[in-house]
Amino acid sequence: MIPKVSIIMGSISDMPVMQEAAKILNEFKIPFEINALSAHRVPEQVAEFAKNAHTRGIRVIIAGAGGAAHLPGVVAAFSPVPVIGVPCRSSISIDGWDSVLSILQMPPGIPVATVALDGGQNAGILAVQILAAGNDELLKRIIDFKEQLKNKILKVNQELKDIRFEYKTN
Repeated sequence: MIPKVSIIMGSISDMPVMQEAAKILNEFKIPFEINALSAHRVPEQVAEFAKNAHTRGIRVIIAGAGGAAHLPGVVAAFSPVPVIGVPCRSSISIDGWDSVLSILQMPPGIPVATVALDGGQNAGILAVQILAAGNDELLKRIIDFKEQLKNKILKVNQELKDIRFEYKTN
């Protein structure tokens, strides 16, 4: 099986966030790989990975990092493949804001699609949507997924009708 998505993270401490992306890709039956790559500790490996990802069949890269969070931007600088950045809280993070801003504020010509702080799940969903742009079967599955999200809210609203308070009007 050849991976279509590569999940990378700056440190194994990012795995609790990044595994949420993996769960989504697994649910949609999209082959993926997971690796730790640090823009600061192994910059040569990061450059090599980014330059060659597309030749290995990778179509989307999900890159998570905390602190200064340079990994998504460095990968985007070297790769023609879309990069989704996931800012992660970390022990060296300024409550995650440094990670968010480091990933979000990319210079012109080096785009990184940035999801919410610790937004691994949304990164996985966005990767599926990117792949679905050229795949009608996958597009149908993402439409069904979103319909399920809608139905959950409709069900909750039905259940909320049964909750009674003296001054509740609905």
